[in-house]
Amino acid sequence: MGQQRLTRQKLMNPITDRTVQSAGKPLPTLQVLTPDPGPDQLRGALAANPPLEPSESFLAGLAADSEQLENATPQEILQYAVDRFAPLFTMATAFGPEGMTLIHMLAEIAPATPIFNLDTGYQFAETLELRERVKQRYGIEVELKTPDTTVEQYEAMHGGPVYKTDPNRCCFDRKLRVLHEAARGMHAWASAIRRDQSDDRQRAAIVGWDHKFQLVKISPLANWSKKEVWNLISKHDIPYNPLHDKGFPSVGCWPCTRAVQMGEDERAGRWSGFAKKECGLHTS
Repeated sequence: MGQQRLTRQKLMNPITDRTVQSAGKPLPTLQVLTPDPGPDQLRGALAANPPLEPSESFLAGLAADSEQLENATPQEILQYAVDRFAPLFTMATAFGPEGMTLIHMLAEIAPATPIFNLDTGYQFAETLELRERVKQRYGIEVELKTPDTTVEQYEAMHGGPVYKTDPNRCCFDRKLRVLHEAARGMHAWASAIRRDQSDDRQRAAIVGWDHKFQLVKISPLANWSKKEVWNLISKHDIPYNPLHDKGFPSVGCWPCTRAVQMGEDERAGRWSGFAKKECGLHTS
């Protein structure tokens, strides 16, 4: 409850304590880190029962499937994922518009699919409230996957909020590490990325091997546009985060998310002031 009070306060008082670089000065470039699981800890599908090994023939098969699904609908792609990988198929969601459309589809295709959210401890109250609306509408309880420290413990360990000085480290500790653990033992996961969202995402395959998390990654909405996503939301009255109506096309953690201005890229409000537009989940 205290966490929700904190997030509400930050929404009413937008972040102004992070200095945005002045025009003409380069923004700090942040390297995406990858956790080292240690020599005895297998990642992703390698730790599954049975394990999936990314052999040359297996990867060639995924590439062929991906090419075949290039013109498929998101529902057809999800059906493929369920038929081939369930019950070791899962989905991660931040409850964005794209994620909500996939939840809506999965509720019809395979409602038993495990869905999880990476709860950093810094999410907006509106985001957490949307989780409850998903449960009420679809009967799906999205599991919250959390870091091994609370926000208070984490900030005490580092002498204050890490997001102010090194948001890349904060994402690494409170998202990437958590996803590694959530993906461990699964064969495949679905993401809600679109190719037109960013340069990094333009290269996303419909189906491919996720080398970072060591399992199959499926992107049913890769070929969809923002307009197609919102058309589906409107047509089926799919619940969505009310922050989208307040100038937040992309919603992440409240310290690193701001409303965007007219003409800005839809992800311009993420990590504003840093040369960073991805948390690291969808970069190689």
